[in-house]
Amino acid sequence: MHARILRYLDEVVRSGSIRAASEKLHVAPSAISRQIKTLEEQVGAPVFHRGARDMTLTAAGELLMVHVRETLREESRTLAQIEDLKGLRRGEVSLAIMSGLAGNVIPRSLAAFRKANPRVVLKIMLLPTGEAITECVASGDADFGIGFDFPERFGLRVHVTSLAQLGAVMATGHPLAARSSLRLSDCIAYPLILADDSMVIRPYLDHALAPLRGSPEILAETNSIEVMREMASGSDGITFLTRFDIERDAAAGRLVLVPVQEFADRTQKLMVVGSERYGNAMANVYMETLKPMLAGS
Repeated sequence: MHARILRYLDEVVRSGSIRAASEKLHVAPSAISRQIKTLEEQVGAPVFHRGARDMTLTAAGELLMVHVRETLREESRTLAQIEDLKGLRRGEVSLAIMSGLAGNVIPRSLAAFRKANPRVVLKIMLLPTGEAITECVASGDADFGIGFDFPERFGLRVHVTSLAQLGAVMATGHPLAARSSLRLSDCIAYPLILADDSMVIRPYLDHALAPLRGSPEILAETNSIEVMREMASGSDGITFLTRFDIERDAAAGRLVLVPVQEFADRTQKLMVVGSERYGNAMANVYMETLKPMLAGS
């Protein structure tokens, strides 16, 4: 249907009559009536009950108006996105991310994006679990979700996947920091800082540590990657993370990641997911900034 008739129908329903709608639209009543009659002929059923003073929707009209209003909303969203890209109004990009990524590649990508798009508002939500992040994206509260090992979910599309291997993370002055690779038996000679049971890597860590002789000293268990990083940098403890988790600390010379032989086949997937239903032009522009950074970090 032509966009004009959609707006005519919407206004007639809101106003209750063709005459009232014509006054708001500044269109002759006969033009609106003619368009509605043509539409009813195409549909093969009346759209309105015509009373002496007002018009109400028929059952067919009610069904039709669901389509009309959804189409008008989509048109409005699309036009707004085009305006964002033209720079004529402020855009907005919202992300839901795992907290451990807040100090690394994500803020670096956001800074680069904001420099190129200074009028765009950035909204960043730190969420504790992959489930919370995917729910936020599915509901339209965030344009993209960024985190590790998201399960498949209907209505979400994976935009980026970047693989990273788990390794032993420790302070640069740690006795094992200069090694080219380690075994877990080397690591358990030192206190461990472990992901707790709420994190996706914990079951794998338990499985890998179980065959080892002796009980490692557990310095801390936490669901905070920030805590893992800080405790490792300030002690002789060892934690197990990926290169994405320690990018900034590694660049500053505070932490190093040493490969662990038992983790050679264990990778985590850093994933960026978006909704198939909700679209945001400026968020897609941000994704163009983020993708090469994930590939090269």
